[in-house]
Amino acid sequence: MGWNDFEKIISLLKKELVPALGCTEPIAVALATSKAREVLKEEPDKIEVLVSRNILKNGMAVGIPGTGMTGLKIAAALGAIGGNSQAKLEVLKYINNQHIERSKEIVKENKVSIKLKDTNEKLYIEAICSTKDNISRVIIKGNHSNIVEVRLNNDLLLKKDSKKAEVALDKNNTVDLNVKKIFKFANTEKIENIEFLLDGAKMNKAISKEGLKGNYGLMVGKKIAEKVKRGILSDDIMTYAMSVTAAASDARMDGCMYPVMSNSGSGNQGLTVMLPVVAVAEKLNVDREKLIRALALSNLMTIYIKTYLGRLSALCGVVVASIGSSCGITYLLGGKYHNIVATIKNMIGDIAGMICDGAKPGCALKVSTGVSAAIKSALLAIDGIEISEYDGIIEKDVDKTIKKIGEIGSKGMHKTDKYILDIMVNK
Repeated sequence: MGWNDFEKIISLLKKELVPALGCTEPIAVALATSKAREVLKEEPDKIEVLVSRNILKNGMAVGIPGTGMTGLKIAAALGAIGGNSQAKLEVLKYINNQHIERSKEIVKENKVSIKLKDTNEKLYIEAICSTKDNISRVIIKGNHSNIVEVRLNNDLLLKKDSKKAEVALDKNNTVDLNVKKIFKFANTEKIENIEFLLDGAKMNKAISKEGLKGNYGLMVGKKIAEKVKRGILSDDIMTYAMSVTAAASDARMDGCMYPVMSNSGSGNQGLTVMLPVVAVAEKLNVDREKLIRALALSNLMTIYIKTYLGRLSALCGVVVASIGSSCGITYLLGGKYHNIVATIKNMIGDIAGMICDGAKPGCALKVSTGVSAAIKSALLAIDGIEISEYDGIIEKDVDKTIKKIGEIGSKGMHKTDKYILDIMVNK
């Protein structure tokens, strides 16, 4: 792998690691309605949003920043009233109390509707804002900020080809990733080219601190920390990593106004792929360069696995992100390439079956589970222990194993995804 490939990998990291304020599915809805309102140039009398099943699933129960409310209706209203589409996944960063109160009013007045779109797209949002005289339409496809179509009345203002929206890299920036190449990049790339990863770690640590301080969601992270202080749990790397990571998820899922650095379109993935690595680095007192390289490894591994899985699926994104963080932790413990391979196999053999049943406060529990598995797998891998190819879905070739878990989540669990949503909407 040459210098040009390394350049492309850096571009990939910068593309897939972006700040997000709030859960990315409702925030993507807010982005669509915000753009539709900007095109309309006045407050709409009616807001209609059509979404794919996965968007509906991930937007039903999660907190919307600053509102104390949950769901896609308030997200759609807030985007149209106070959103700024130029901020992309931070579309709600400039909202104020007036915007929030007006958004609550139009939801109460039944001016906002959310409907299921009959589509095979995993990530699809169509926002339609209308007044007496005009109607605007915005479509997002493939990834959370990818606006592919904008219309005002009969005029087509924007049309983009979205066929490759699910792919992490565009056609002109492709690089054939595998575990060995990712390890080589993380281990040898000039540190000044990847030190920007610390910005994301700092951002995610800030929301973690807020989650530990406040009473957000299920308070998973905060309660773990309290039990450590009481001597019920030990103050070791596993408990500490679980606490700081779950606390960040607690806050995010409950509508905290702190942004997070996302990975592959997911804030919880961004938290899970970075904070356990940061926590272990703090406990082990490793130097700055080693932490940066561990973050490069963890983030890239998550992006790589997501290229097989897709951005939204019936397989919980925590599974993928915790595989990435486990690789980063293994690296911090002194792991070499063969240890990284063992870590990945251990993780897939452990938590591959975790389902996604929507974004919600309970996600913090799944995050804590992923973190504990990440550390267990890393500790075993460092001692040369790995699940063999004779066990379950594990292949001898690690990249083939990754491809298979991606296919299980994206293809094999397709009916599972539908069934999960049917349960959620018919409770």
